[in-house]
Amino acid sequence: MPLKLYDTLSRELREVFAMDGESVRFYGCGPTVYGPAHIGNFRTFVMQDVFRRVLETSGQKTYHARNITDVDDKTIRQSQAEGVPLNEFTDRWAKYFDKDCEALNLLVPHIQPSAVAHIPEQIVLIENLIAKGKAYKAEDGSVYFKVSSFEDYGRLSRLADREITTSITERESSDEYERESAADFALWKARRSEDGENYWESPWGPGRPGWHIECSAICMKHLGESFDLHSGGVDLVFPHHENEIAQVEANTNKTFARHWFHIAHLMVEGRKMSKSLGNLHTLEELSEKGYSAQEVRYVLLSGSYRQPLNFTFDSMKASRKAMLKLRDFATKFNFNPSRGSILETEFGPFLPVQEALLSDLSTPEALGRCFRLVRELGEALERGEFEGDEEAMNNVRRGFQATCDALGLLVEPKKEDIEEIPGAVENLAQKRWNAKQSKDWSMADQLRNDLLDLGWVVKDGKEGFELSRFSE
Repeated sequence: MPLKLYDTLSRELREVFAMDGESVRFYGCGPTVYGPAHIGNFRTFVMQDVFRRVLETSGQKTYHARNITDVDDKTIRQSQAEGVPLNEFTDRWAKYFDKDCEALNLLVPHIQPSAVAHIPEQIVLIENLIAKGKAYKAEDGSVYFKVSSFEDYGRLSRLADREITTSITERESSDEYERESAADFALWKARRSEDGENYWESPWGPGRPGWHIECSAICMKHLGESFDLHSGGVDLVFPHHENEIAQVEANTNKTFARHWFHIAHLMVEGRKMSKSLGNLHTLEELSEKGYSAQEVRYVLLSGSYRQPLNFTFDSMKASRKAMLKLRDFATKFNFNPSRGSILETEFGPFLPVQEALLSDLSTPEALGRCFRLVRELGEALERGEFEGDEEAMNNVRRGFQATCDALGLLVEPKKEDIEEIPGAVENLAQKRWNAKQSKDWSMADQLRNDLLDLGWVVKDGKEGFELSRFSE
Protein backbone atom coordinates (compact mmCIF):
# COMPACT_ATOMS: atom_id res chain seq x y z
CA MET A 1 0.00 0.00 0.00
CA PRO A 2 1.59 3.31 -1.07
CA LEU A 3 1.68 6.54 0.90
CA LYS A 4 -0.91 9.03 -0.30
CA LEU A 5 -0.15 12.59 0.75
CA TYR A 6 -1.83 15.94 0.18
CA ASP A 7 -0.09 18.01 -2.50
CA THR A 8 -0.25 21.78 -2.02
CA LEU A 9 0.13 22.45 -5.75
CA SER A 10 -2.66 20.20 -7.08
CA ARG A 11 -4.80 20.48 -3.91
CA GLU A 12 -5.40 16.73 -3.85
CA LEU A 13 -4.09 13.51 -2.35
CA ARG A 14 -1.37 12.03 -4.52
CA GLU A 15 0.72 8.91 -4.30
CA VAL A 16 4.33 9.38 -3.24
CA PHE A 17 6.79 7.34 -5.29
CA ALA A 18 10.34 7.47 -6.56
CA MET A 19 10.57 9.04 -10.01
CA ASP A 20 13.81 7.15 -10.66
CA GLY A 21 12.38 3.87 -9.36
CA GLU A 22 14.99 3.73 -6.60
CA SER A 23 14.79 6.37 -3.87
CA VAL A 24 12.23 9.04 -2.98
CA ARG A 25 14.34 12.19 -3.22
CA PHE A 26 12.99 14.95 -1.02
CA TYR A 27 14.06 18.30 0.34
CA GLY A 28 13.08 20.03 3.54
CA CYS A 29 13.84 23.70 4.14
CA GLY A 30 16.09 23.71 7.20
CA PRO A 31 16.72 26.21 9.98
CA THR A 32 18.22 29.67 9.87
CA VAL A 33 20.96 29.27 12.47
CA TYR A 34 20.98 32.48 14.50
CA GLY A 35 19.50 31.11 17.74
CA PRO A 36 17.78 28.01 19.13
CA ALA A 37 14.94 26.55 17.07
CA HIS A 38 11.58 26.68 18.87
CA ILE A 39 8.92 23.99 19.05
CA GLY A 40 7.00 25.61 16.19
CA ASN A 41 10.02 25.00 13.95
CA PHE A 42 10.28 21.47 15.25
CA ARG A 43 6.67 20.64 14.45
CA THR A 44 7.68 20.89 10.79
CA PHE A 45 10.89 18.89 11.25
CA VAL A 46 9.13 16.17 13.27
CA MET A 47 6.42 15.74 10.61
CA GLN A 48 9.05 15.61 7.86
CA ASP A 49 10.79 12.94 9.91
CA VAL A 50 7.55 10.94 10.21
CA PHE A 51 7.09 11.27 6.44
CA ARG A 52 10.50 9.72 5.85
CA ARG A 53 9.95 7.03 8.49
CA VAL A 54 6.59 6.02 7.02
CA LEU A 55 8.20 5.59 3.61
CA GLU A 56 11.07 3.54 5.01
CA THR A 57 8.86 1.33 7.20
CA SER A 58 6.81 0.60 4.07
CA GLY A 59 9.96 -0.66 2.35
CA GLN A 60 10.88 2.38 0.24
CA LYS A 61 14.33 3.93 0.08
CA THR A 62 14.71 7.66 0.61
CA TYR A 63 17.25 10.38 -0.04
CA HIS A 64 16.68 13.29 2.32
CA ALA A 65 18.33 16.70 1.94
CA ARG A 66 17.85 19.52 4.44
CA ASN A 67 19.74 22.80 4.20
CA ILE A 68 21.27 25.09 6.78
CA THR A 69 20.72 28.81 6.16
CA ASP A 70 23.95 30.32 7.46
CA VAL A 71 23.84 33.69 5.72
CA ASP A 72 20.95 36.15 5.73
CA ASP A 73 19.96 39.40 7.46
CA LYS A 74 19.40 37.70 10.83
CA THR A 75 22.64 35.71 10.96
CA ILE A 76 24.71 38.71 9.87
CA ARG A 77 23.00 41.13 12.22
CA GLN A 78 23.27 38.85 15.26
CA SER A 79 26.88 37.79 14.64
CA GLN A 80 27.85 41.45 14.21
CA ALA A 81 26.10 42.34 17.46
CA GLU A 82 28.04 39.63 19.30
CA GLY A 83 31.32 40.49 17.60
CA VAL A 84 31.76 36.92 16.37
CA PRO A 85 32.78 35.90 12.82
CA LEU A 86 29.75 34.73 10.86
CA ASN A 87 31.05 31.18 10.32
CA GLU A 88 31.80 30.65 14.02
CA PHE A 89 28.43 32.10 15.02
CA THR A 90 26.39 29.95 12.63
CA ASP A 91 28.45 26.81 13.30
CA ARG A 92 27.63 27.11 17.01
CA TRP A 93 23.89 27.32 16.38
CA ALA A 94 23.98 24.59 13.71
CA LYS A 95 25.51 22.22 16.29
CA TYR A 96 22.86 23.29 18.80
CA PHE A 97 20.17 22.46 16.24
CA ASP A 98 21.72 19.05 15.56
CA LYS A 99 21.73 18.33 19.30
CA ASP A 100 18.02 19.14 19.57
CA CYS A 101 17.31 16.96 16.52
CA GLU A 102 19.10 14.05 18.15
CA ALA A 103 17.13 14.51 21.37
CA LEU A 104 13.88 14.47 19.37
CA ASN A 105 15.02 11.30 17.58
CA LEU A 106 15.00 12.86 14.11
CA LEU A 107 16.72 10.73 11.49
CA VAL A 108 19.88 12.43 10.27
CA PRO A 109 19.41 13.74 6.70
CA HIS A 110 21.49 12.00 4.07
CA ILE A 111 22.95 15.44 3.36
CA GLN A 112 22.73 18.77 5.19
CA PRO A 113 24.35 21.37 2.92
CA SER A 114 24.85 24.98 3.93
CA ALA A 115 24.00 28.10 1.95
CA VAL A 116 27.53 29.54 2.20
CA ALA A 117 29.10 26.33 0.92
CA HIS A 118 26.96 26.61 -2.24
CA ILE A 119 27.46 30.25 -3.19
CA PRO A 120 29.34 29.26 -6.41
CA GLU A 121 26.32 27.21 -7.53
CA GLN A 122 24.00 30.10 -6.71
CA ILE A 123 26.09 32.50 -8.79
CA VAL A 124 25.96 30.12 -11.78
CA LEU A 125 22.18 29.85 -11.50
CA ILE A 126 21.82 33.64 -11.36
CA GLU A 127 24.09 34.02 -14.42
CA ASN A 128 21.89 31.57 -16.33
CA LEU A 129 18.73 33.46 -15.41
CA ILE A 130 20.24 36.78 -16.57
CA ALA A 131 21.33 35.16 -19.84
CA LYS A 132 17.76 33.91 -20.41
CA GLY A 133 16.30 37.35 -19.76
CA LYS A 134 14.63 36.21 -16.53
CA ALA A 135 16.72 38.42 -14.22
CA TYR A 136 18.46 41.77 -14.36
CA LYS A 137 21.14 43.75 -12.56
CA ALA A 138 20.18 46.95 -10.74
CA GLU A 139 22.42 50.02 -10.55
CA ASP A 140 23.71 49.17 -7.07
CA GLY A 141 24.92 45.70 -8.14
CA SER A 142 21.92 43.76 -6.81
CA VAL A 143 20.24 41.24 -9.12
CA TYR A 144 16.48 40.70 -9.28
CA PHE A 145 14.26 38.01 -10.75
CA LYS A 146 11.79 39.43 -13.26
CA VAL A 147 8.49 37.92 -12.10
CA SER A 148 6.65 39.10 -15.22
CA SER A 149 8.92 36.86 -17.32
CA PHE A 150 7.60 33.68 -15.66
CA GLU A 151 4.05 33.05 -16.82
CA ASP A 152 3.16 30.46 -14.17
CA TYR A 153 4.23 32.57 -11.19
CA GLY A 154 1.78 32.17 -8.32
CA ARG A 155 0.29 28.77 -9.11
CA LEU A 156 1.48 27.16 -5.85
CA SER A 157 -0.07 29.83 -3.62
CA ARG A 158 -2.94 30.70 -6.02
CA LEU A 159 -1.43 34.18 -6.20
CA ALA A 160 -3.13 34.87 -9.51
CA ASP A 161 -6.44 34.94 -7.63
CA ARG A 162 -5.31 37.84 -5.45
CA GLU A 163 -3.07 40.11 -7.56
CA ILE A 164 0.03 41.65 -5.96
CA THR A 165 -0.37 45.36 -5.30
CA THR A 166 2.35 47.52 -3.81
CA SER A 167 2.23 51.31 -3.72
CA ILE A 168 5.05 53.60 -4.82
CA THR A 169 5.43 54.78 -1.21
CA GLU A 170 5.90 51.22 0.04
CA ARG A 171 8.45 50.51 -2.66
CA GLU A 172 10.55 53.55 -1.83
CA SER A 173 10.53 52.81 1.92
CA SER A 174 11.64 49.23 1.31
CA ASP A 175 15.16 50.22 0.23
CA GLU A 176 14.58 48.10 -2.88
CA TYR A 177 13.15 50.79 -5.18
CA GLU A 178 15.61 49.94 -7.96
CA ARG A 179 13.48 46.94 -8.85
CA GLU A 180 11.63 47.24 -12.15
CA SER A 181 8.52 45.85 -10.45
CA ALA A 182 7.40 45.65 -6.84
CA ALA A 183 6.88 41.91 -7.33
CA ASP A 184 10.49 41.23 -8.35
CA PHE A 185 12.67 39.60 -5.71
CA ALA A 186 16.38 39.64 -4.97
CA LEU A 187 18.67 36.89 -6.26
CA TRP A 188 21.84 38.74 -5.25
CA LYS A 189 22.08 41.55 -2.70
CA ALA A 190 24.79 44.17 -3.17
CA ARG A 191 27.13 44.70 -0.26
CA ARG A 192 25.92 47.15 2.39
CA SER A 193 27.97 48.80 5.12
CA GLU A 194 26.02 47.00 7.83
CA ASP A 195 27.12 43.64 6.37
CA GLY A 196 30.67 44.26 7.55
CA GLU A 197 33.07 41.72 6.09
CA ASN A 198 30.27 39.29 5.24
CA TYR A 199 30.29 39.50 1.46
CA TRP A 200 31.41 37.46 -1.55
CA GLU A 201 32.67 38.50 -4.97
CA SER A 202 30.42 37.99 -7.99
CA PRO A 203 30.15 39.14 -11.63
CA TRP A 204 27.91 41.96 -10.35
CA GLY A 205 30.17 43.11 -7.56
CA PRO A 206 30.55 42.18 -3.88
CA GLY A 207 27.46 41.02 -2.02
CA ARG A 208 25.62 37.91 -0.94
CA PRO A 209 22.85 35.69 -2.29
CA GLY A 210 19.18 36.26 -1.57
CA TRP A 211 17.41 33.76 0.65
CA HIS A 212 15.33 32.08 -2.07
CA ILE A 213 18.17 31.25 -4.46
CA GLU A 214 20.07 29.11 -1.95
CA CYS A 215 17.45 26.35 -1.76
CA SER A 216 17.05 26.24 -5.53
CA ALA A 217 20.78 25.85 -6.14
CA ILE A 218 21.17 23.23 -3.39
CA CYS A 219 18.22 21.21 -4.70
CA MET A 220 19.52 21.25 -8.27
CA LYS A 221 22.97 20.11 -7.20
CA HIS A 222 21.98 17.32 -4.82
CA LEU A 223 18.54 16.19 -6.05
CA GLY A 224 18.57 17.15 -9.73
CA GLU A 225 16.60 19.61 -11.82
CA SER A 226 13.43 17.61 -11.04
CA PHE A 227 12.83 15.57 -7.91
CA ASP A 228 10.06 13.90 -5.94
CA LEU A 229 8.99 16.14 -3.06
CA HIS A 230 9.70 19.52 -1.47
CA SER A 231 8.58 20.34 2.07
CA GLY A 232 8.44 23.11 4.66
CA GLY A 233 6.13 25.00 6.97
CA VAL A 234 2.96 26.45 5.45
CA ASP A 235 4.41 29.94 5.97
CA LEU A 236 6.96 29.17 3.23
CA VAL A 237 4.38 28.60 0.46
CA PHE A 238 4.62 32.29 -0.39
CA PRO A 239 6.95 33.80 -1.22
CA HIS A 240 9.80 31.34 -0.59
CA HIS A 241 8.57 28.23 -2.38
CA GLU A 242 6.81 30.23 -5.06
CA ASN A 243 10.11 31.95 -5.81
CA GLU A 244 12.02 28.68 -5.79
CA ILE A 245 9.73 27.29 -8.47
CA ALA A 246 10.14 30.39 -10.62
CA GLN A 247 13.94 30.43 -10.37
CA VAL A 248 14.40 26.78 -11.30
CA GLU A 249 11.67 26.31 -13.88
CA ALA A 250 12.57 29.56 -15.65
CA ASN A 251 16.07 28.13 -15.98
CA THR A 252 15.31 24.48 -16.84
CA ASN A 253 11.79 24.46 -18.35
CA LYS A 254 11.23 21.33 -16.21
CA THR A 255 8.95 20.62 -13.25
CA PHE A 256 10.96 21.51 -10.14
CA ALA A 257 9.30 19.34 -7.46
CA ARG A 258 6.55 16.87 -8.32
CA HIS A 259 4.94 17.04 -4.87
CA TRP A 260 4.67 19.84 -2.27
CA PHE A 261 4.22 18.88 1.40
CA HIS A 262 3.48 21.71 3.86
CA ILE A 263 2.94 21.55 7.61
CA ALA A 264 0.52 23.90 9.40
CA HIS A 265 1.40 26.33 12.19
CA LEU A 266 1.81 25.53 15.87
CA MET A 267 -0.24 27.61 18.30
CA VAL A 268 0.65 27.96 21.98
CA GLU A 269 -2.18 27.99 24.52
CA GLY A 270 -4.53 29.11 21.74
CA ARG A 271 -2.39 32.04 20.63
CA LYS A 272 0.01 32.61 17.79
CA MET A 273 3.65 32.12 18.75
CA SER A 274 5.59 35.36 18.97
CA LYS A 275 8.61 36.77 20.74
CA SER A 276 6.49 39.58 22.21
CA LEU A 277 4.17 37.07 23.90
CA GLY A 278 7.12 35.12 25.27
CA ASN A 279 5.74 31.80 24.07
CA LEU A 280 8.50 30.69 21.71
CA HIS A 281 9.28 27.61 23.77
CA THR A 282 12.53 25.76 23.08
CA LEU A 283 13.44 22.16 23.82
CA GLU A 284 15.97 23.29 26.43
CA GLU A 285 13.37 25.43 28.20
CA LEU A 286 10.87 22.55 28.32
CA SER A 287 13.60 20.24 29.56
CA GLU A 288 14.28 22.66 32.41
CA LYS A 289 10.59 22.38 33.30
CA GLY A 290 11.02 18.62 33.58
CA TYR A 291 9.62 17.46 30.23
CA SER A 292 11.51 14.99 28.05
CA ALA A 293 12.21 15.45 24.35
CA GLN A 294 10.15 12.33 23.61
CA GLU A 295 7.15 13.84 25.37
CA VAL A 296 7.57 16.96 23.23
CA ARG A 297 7.80 14.84 20.09
CA TYR A 298 4.61 13.01 21.01
CA VAL A 299 2.71 16.30 21.31
CA LEU A 300 4.09 17.60 18.00
CA LEU A 301 2.87 14.56 16.07
CA SER A 302 -0.46 14.25 17.91
CA GLY A 303 -2.41 16.43 15.48
CA SER A 304 -2.99 16.39 11.73
CA TYR A 305 -0.14 18.11 9.90
CA ARG A 306 -2.71 19.92 7.75
CA GLN A 307 -4.34 21.66 10.70
CA PRO A 308 -2.86 24.12 13.23
CA LEU A 309 -1.85 22.33 16.42
CA ASN A 310 -2.45 23.94 19.81
CA PHE A 311 0.44 23.28 22.19
CA THR A 312 -0.54 23.45 25.87
CA PHE A 313 1.05 22.26 29.08
CA ASP A 314 -2.03 20.10 29.61
CA SER A 315 -1.15 18.37 26.35
CA MET A 316 2.38 17.81 27.70
CA LYS A 317 0.90 16.13 30.80
CA ALA A 318 -1.30 13.95 28.58
CA SER A 319 1.77 13.10 26.49
CA ARG A 320 3.59 11.92 29.62
CA LYS A 321 0.72 9.60 30.55
CA ALA A 322 0.58 8.24 26.99
CA MET A 323 4.31 7.50 26.95
CA LEU A 324 4.00 5.73 30.33
CA LYS A 325 1.25 3.51 28.89
CA LEU A 326 3.52 2.57 25.99
CA ARG A 327 6.33 1.84 28.43
CA ASP A 328 4.04 -0.42 30.50
CA PHE A 329 3.04 -2.30 27.34
CA ALA A 330 6.70 -2.74 26.37
CA THR A 331 7.41 -4.08 29.86
CA LYS A 332 4.57 -6.63 29.74
CA PHE A 333 5.76 -8.03 26.40
CA ASN A 334 9.48 -8.01 27.34
CA PHE A 335 10.07 -5.61 24.46
CA ASN A 336 13.74 -5.05 23.63
CA PRO A 337 13.88 -1.93 21.43
CA SER A 338 16.31 -1.73 18.56
CA ARG A 339 18.23 1.46 17.90
CA GLY A 340 19.63 0.78 14.45
CA SER A 341 19.37 2.89 11.31
CA ILE A 342 17.29 0.18 9.59
CA LEU A 343 13.62 0.52 10.49
CA GLU A 344 11.32 -2.43 11.13
CA THR A 345 8.81 -3.09 8.32
CA GLU A 346 6.68 -5.93 9.76
CA PHE A 347 3.70 -4.35 11.49
CA GLY A 348 1.86 -7.63 12.16
CA PRO A 349 -1.04 -6.91 14.54
CA PHE A 350 -0.19 -3.20 14.35
CA LEU A 351 -0.97 -3.08 10.61
CA PRO A 352 -3.93 -0.70 11.22
CA VAL A 353 -1.41 1.86 12.52
CA GLN A 354 0.59 1.67 9.29
CA GLU A 355 -2.58 1.98 7.22
CA ALA A 356 -3.51 5.20 9.04
CA LEU A 357 -0.05 6.64 8.44
CA LEU A 358 -0.13 5.74 4.75
CA SER A 359 -3.41 7.63 4.49
CA ASP A 360 -2.10 11.22 4.40
CA LEU A 361 0.16 10.77 7.45
CA SER A 362 -2.83 10.59 9.79
CA THR A 363 -0.84 10.58 13.02
CA PRO A 364 -3.86 11.22 15.32
CA GLU A 365 -5.66 8.19 13.86
CA ALA A 366 -2.46 6.13 14.01
CA LEU A 367 -1.98 6.94 17.71
CA GLY A 368 -5.62 6.14 18.45
CA ARG A 369 -5.31 2.75 16.76
CA CYS A 370 -2.01 2.10 18.50
CA PHE A 371 -3.49 2.61 21.97
CA ARG A 372 -6.53 0.50 21.14
CA LEU A 373 -4.24 -2.34 20.11
CA VAL A 374 -2.03 -1.82 23.16
CA ARG A 375 -5.11 -2.22 25.37
CA GLU A 376 -6.47 -5.24 23.48
CA LEU A 377 -3.15 -7.06 23.25
CA GLY A 378 -2.41 -6.32 26.89
CA GLU A 379 -5.75 -7.78 27.93
CA ALA A 380 -5.13 -10.85 25.74
CA LEU A 381 -1.76 -11.32 27.45
CA GLU A 382 -3.40 -11.16 30.88
CA ARG A 383 -5.94 -13.80 29.78
CA GLY A 384 -3.03 -16.09 28.91
CA GLU A 385 -3.69 -16.14 25.17
CA PHE A 386 0.02 -15.81 24.38
CA GLU A 387 1.17 -18.47 26.82
CA GLY A 388 3.63 -20.85 25.17
CA ASP A 389 3.38 -19.06 21.80
CA GLU A 390 6.71 -17.28 21.46
CA GLU A 391 6.21 -16.63 17.74
CA ALA A 392 3.01 -14.73 18.46
CA MET A 393 4.84 -12.74 21.14
CA ASN A 394 7.63 -11.96 18.67
CA ASN A 395 5.05 -10.88 16.11
CA VAL A 396 3.65 -8.37 18.61
CA ARG A 397 7.15 -7.13 19.45
CA ARG A 398 8.06 -6.67 15.77
CA GLY A 399 4.79 -4.82 15.12
CA PHE A 400 5.31 -2.59 18.15
CA GLN A 401 8.88 -1.88 17.00
CA ALA A 402 7.62 -0.96 13.52
CA THR A 403 5.04 1.37 15.09
CA CYS A 404 7.68 3.04 17.27
CA ASP A 405 10.00 3.34 14.26
CA ALA A 406 7.30 4.88 12.05
CA LEU A 407 6.35 7.44 14.69
CA GLY A 408 9.92 7.96 15.89
CA LEU A 409 9.01 7.24 19.51
CA LEU A 410 11.68 5.80 21.79
CA VAL A 411 9.90 3.42 24.16
CA GLU A 412 11.93 1.64 26.80
CA PRO A 413 10.50 -1.08 29.08
CA LYS A 414 10.44 -0.25 32.75
CA LYS A 415 13.73 -1.06 34.41
CA GLU A 416 13.95 -2.89 37.69
CA ASP A 417 16.60 -0.54 39.00
CA ILE A 418 15.80 2.94 40.25
CA GLU A 419 14.97 5.38 37.47
CA GLU A 420 17.25 8.37 37.22
CA ILE A 421 15.48 11.49 38.44
CA PRO A 422 15.80 14.54 36.15
CA GLY A 423 17.66 17.46 37.66
CA ALA A 424 14.71 19.81 37.11
CA VAL A 425 12.47 17.47 39.12
CA GLU A 426 15.05 17.25 41.92
CA ASN A 427 15.23 21.05 42.01
CA LEU A 428 11.45 21.41 42.31
CA ALA A 429 11.34 18.82 45.09
CA GLN A 430 14.12 20.62 46.96
CA LYS A 431 12.31 23.95 46.62
CA ARG A 432 9.18 22.31 48.02
CA TRP A 433 11.18 20.87 50.95
CA ASN A 434 12.64 24.32 51.65
CA ALA A 435 9.17 25.90 51.50
CA LYS A 436 7.88 23.30 53.92
CA GLN A 437 10.72 23.95 56.34
CA SER A 438 9.87 27.65 56.14
CA LYS A 439 6.21 26.77 56.85
CA ASP A 440 5.16 28.23 53.49
CA TRP A 441 2.41 25.64 53.15
CA SER A 442 0.77 27.27 50.13
CA MET A 443 4.02 27.19 48.15
CA ALA A 444 4.75 23.63 49.29
CA ASP A 445 1.32 22.46 48.08
CA GLN A 446 1.76 24.22 44.75
CA LEU A 447 5.15 22.61 44.17
CA ARG A 448 3.75 19.19 45.11
CA ASN A 449 1.09 19.66 42.42
CA ASP A 450 3.75 20.78 39.95
CA LEU A 451 5.67 17.56 40.62
CA LEU A 452 2.50 15.51 40.11
CA ASP A 453 1.95 17.28 36.80
CA LEU A 454 5.44 16.15 35.79
CA GLY A 455 4.62 12.58 36.77
CA TRP A 456 6.44 12.43 40.13
CA VAL A 457 5.21 11.76 43.66
CA VAL A 458 7.10 13.21 46.63
CA LYS A 459 7.08 11.42 49.99
CA ASP A 460 8.40 13.28 53.03
CA GLY A 461 10.48 11.80 55.81
CA LYS A 462 11.97 13.25 58.97
CA GLU A 463 15.28 14.14 57.34
CA GLY A 464 14.29 14.67 53.72
CA PHE A 465 12.13 13.44 50.86
CA GLU A 466 11.88 10.62 48.30
CA LEU A 467 10.70 10.84 44.70
CA SER A 468 8.97 8.12 42.69
CA ARG A 469 7.19 7.92 39.36
CA PHE A 470 3.45 8.50 39.49
CA SER A 471 1.37 5.69 37.99
CA GLU A 472 -2.39 5.47 37.79
